[in-house]
Amino acid sequence: MLRGRFEDANELSPEELRAAYDDRLVAVIKMVGRGTVAEEVEVDEAVLSALVAGESPEVTLETAAEILALDDELPDADSIAAEARDILLMGMSIAVLDVEAVASGLDDEMEPKEIQQKTEGRFPMTLDEYALVHNYIERNKQ
Repeated sequence: MLRGRFEDANELSPEELRAAYDDRLVAVIKMVGRGTVAEEVEVDEAVLSALVAGESPEVTLETAAEILALDDELPDADSIAAEARDILLMGMSIAVLDVEAVASGLDDEMEPKEIQQKTEGRFPMTLDEYALVHNYIERNKQ
């Protein structure tokens, strides 16, 4: 999700990549405090509890970006989410992949139109979906 933080995305499984995203979120939650996150981000307490407990609850890229933005060292949530989507779009360009190729490579777990809409930010993308697409793209860069 953050440039330079997940350079080994091609070496991890989508599940391991998602766990790495979760670790990053938990680090911010612990740094700023659960109370601050609950006040500043529209996120269910059960989701925060699950993250801190080492689980991977359903979290959208946008919510993750809002949590990360609470770290004073990081940009605002919109910039974080835009950068995360740019990582996918630039990766597709570098790997010379279109949405049909990504969908096919993911064994049609996501439809091409769905991938396009989510990577462009027109529809919410979960961190599981992001990890799946991010990993596939990184594994196919030349």
